[in-house]
Amino acid sequence: MDLSIVIPLLNEEESLPELESWIVRVMEANEYSYEIVFVDDGSTDRSWEVIQDLHVKNPNVKAIQFRRNYGKSAALNTAFHQTKGRVVVTMDADLQDSPEEIPDMYHMIVDEGYDLISGWKRKRYDNKLTKNLPSKLFNWAARKISGIYLHDFNCGLKAYRSKVVHSIEVYGEMHRYIPIIAKWAGFRKIGEKVVQHQARKYGTSKFGMSRFVNGFLDLLSIYFMGKFGKRPMHFFGLLGTFIFFIGFLAALYIGISKWVMLKQGIPAPLIANNPLFFIALISMIIGTQLFLSGFIGELITRNASGRNTYQLDEIIGYSNEELPKSRIWLPHSDKVLQKEKYSSK
Repeated sequence: MDLSIVIPLLNEEESLPELESWIVRVMEANEYSYEIVFVDDGSTDRSWEVIQDLHVKNPNVKAIQFRRNYGKSAALNTAFHQTKGRVVVTMDADLQDSPEEIPDMYHMIVDEGYDLISGWKRKRYDNKLTKNLPSKLFNWAARKISGIYLHDFNCGLKAYRSKVVHSIEVYGEMHRYIPIIAKWAGFRKIGEKVVQHQARKYGTSKFGMSRFVNGFLDLLSIYFMGKFGKRPMHFFGLLGTFIFFIGFLAALYIGISKWVMLKQGIPAPLIANNPLFFIALISMIIGTQLFLSGFIGELITRNASGRNTYQLDEIIGYSNEELPKSRIWLPHSDKVLQKEKYSSK
């Protein structure tokens, strides 16, 4: 199969028929073999019914439905491991990404040898204050930390060589930084293509202000996990040595000060009565506990067996045998497949 097109969505019933027909026109015009994989991330409107109708008309439409909203990362991670295409393309369901960009991105992967192509929405139709400005700040920080010089890390329109999406794992809200995850996984030929950004035609954005704070925290997590995840002693050792050295200098200063005062016959207060002693001690304890607790928590989360466990309601276009053995599928009792549990790992 040439292409797998993965589309995560939440409450996009108005745009789905138009998006599907647009993709089909592009696929047929270029004579691609393809599949469209919709991932319904807990929609509360008629999105799933619309997808069911699309599958009846077009068997190339496949879909996975989450029982509740887990987020875009969960949707992408689940769909990635189900794709069969030589090239995997991700795009949003709100019609702001143009399927007309897919053929060029496909050729950049297949003919030019790129592992990943990220779209760059040079001209955006989003709110400048709430989306464009924070996006530029995120992209600047991501470039500095990762060394990947992309203009738009968070563009939903991306193309991947199939082995990339089958080799990486996306969880939490890490979908913003998939190029960085891919780089840490050893895929270093990462390119960029200017793509057309269109004004939203239906509905409203599903992302709130909290994504700005979460974005920076996720970027730091990826950086630390990629750099120190396999050799944490390089980080903990350096930090521990630095903190110990600071504490040692403070204790040495207090001890020498008291010794000098005693030698000169000046009454010296107890070391424990010196405010510097408690400030240094408390700062080292609290700082060490807070930082190490966060880092160790990230390590535990990364290796937790259930961090990518999602309850699904229904699938379209997949048989039970097509699901990886590491996954278990749990639909409702009134569905075709019964008494099994799905766990994406």
